[in-house]
Amino acid sequence: MNLWGVLAIVYAVAVVVIAVVKPDKIWEMKKIEWFKKMLGDKGTEIFFYIWALLFLVLGIWLMVN
Repeated sequence: MNLWGVLAIVYAVAVVVIAVVKPDKIWEMKKIEWFKKMLGDKGTEIFFYIWALLFLVLGIWLMVN
């Protein structure tokens, strides 16, 4: 399960990077545009941070167990 844990942590880091940097190609995807419409820009960022936190916790849990 260490591999899955590492992948979950890498994914969490990637999500945080996307939330901070906001690359145009990703930030203008239809799904994210929908999130921005429903949650607003700040709400979408907060959603990304919470999503990253959940995957970070999952990754740590997988590596410990």
